[in-house]
Amino acid sequence: MKVQIKSLIVLLATIMAVFVFNPPHLMGQSLSGHVVKKNITPKNSQHLLGYGARKSTGVHDSIYHKILVLDDGETTFVLVSSDICLVSPAEYDRVKALVANEMDISPDQFYWSVTHTHSAPEVGPPGLPELFLGDRYTHSFDTAYTNFVTRQLLDGVVEAKLGLKPARLGVGWGHSNANINRRAVDEKGVVRLGMNPDGPVDRRIGVLKLTDAHSGNLMATIANYAIHGTVMSGHNLDISGDAPGIVATYVEEKTGAPLLFINGAAGNIAPIYSVYPSPSAGHLNEFKVLLGDKILDAVNRINGFETDIKFQFGKEILRTPRKETLGWTEALSDYTSTPQSGKPEVLLPVYFLKINPRIAIWAAPLELFCESSNAIRSQSPFEFTFYYGYTNGWLGYLLTKEEYHKGGYEVSVSPYTSAADKQLRKTVTAYLQGELSGQ
Repeated sequence: MKVQIKSLIVLLATIMAVFVFNPPHLMGQSLSGHVVKKNITPKNSQHLLGYGARKSTGVHDSIYHKILVLDDGETTFVLVSSDICLVSPAEYDRVKALVANEMDISPDQFYWSVTHTHSAPEVGPPGLPELFLGDRYTHSFDTAYTNFVTRQLLDGVVEAKLGLKPARLGVGWGHSNANINRRAVDEKGVVRLGMNPDGPVDRRIGVLKLTDAHSGNLMATIANYAIHGTVMSGHNLDISGDAPGIVATYVEEKTGAPLLFINGAAGNIAPIYSVYPSPSAGHLNEFKVLLGDKILDAVNRINGFETDIKFQFGKEILRTPRKETLGWTEALSDYTSTPQSGKPEVLLPVYFLKINPRIAIWAAPLELFCESSNAIRSQSPFEFTFYYGYTNGWLGYLLTKEEYHKGGYEVSVSPYTSAADKQLRKTVTAYLQGELSGQ
């Protein structure tokens, strides 16, 4: 009898130990995460990227890296959102090699997304824009500022890795009317940049919510929404995160946690107040309500969380014809080839991330038209399919075939032919329905 009582006591003690060290809400815990925010506002005047060549004369609001590191127990994922207009794929390649070395991870597990604000400094060499807008690159890029931006990113990655702790992940959708199609058409069918309330648009907000697995406190929010960072025009000379930056800061003030703003297929989508000479003229603060409050609503509606997370990564290289009249830059030699046909191609990388059975993220270094991402999402087998645009560099605008033949500014800064959109949709949809959903 004493032996049975002793055995029962040992059993109860073992059960208590399991629950003390592995509470019910953490059993099956595999996800850990941490987010770091790094200020990258320059202390001196900088060449601003977006519009014509111009230099900053002040700072309206600070700009940042938001650096998120997630680990599923086997694989690490690094996502960075930066208040920058564009970076060259060659600059992304340089930085990802440094991140991969710091983290000891596969380079394709590092996504560097930029918010596309047109009121932030240049970072690194121009890359593809030099082919289209060479007259605005008569100066050399600021190596000191670029090195500062890189160092802040790398330090943030290391800090986030060291701060990893058990986390839970939630997902949801929101909606905002803060954007509008910008392909205006006159009575002769001529297309130019403007406002087109009848044009295609994507007003969904894709939200990921990371919370502390122990306390339940919010650790970070990721908001995916399509909008050009062009509330301010080229007349503005103050550094600013534009609408994405203002909205992120507002949400952070309300929640106490960093927000990673990830732009979507904004190639033909503008903010509803666009290209004004100053923040006040452009109603910049109103985007706190138009978009910021809608992100908060979406975050607050997320109640279901997962702690047992599994990542699956993928990558496809889309080979698509390059404009015959377009040259190329030596720095981007890894992104083009000339097959036996003698007709040059663009080698367009498309990145994929599956998070458990419900979530698929695909990313590309593109200013994509929203019709394309909308169509891909509608055919995806995943409940939540997010497109991360302006990610891992910039390889120009990619228009739909119909819009390509209408002409306009976007055609002039695209390296692709009208065949590219069909190829992209087919490639991405097939991967989502095949390799990614089958893993």
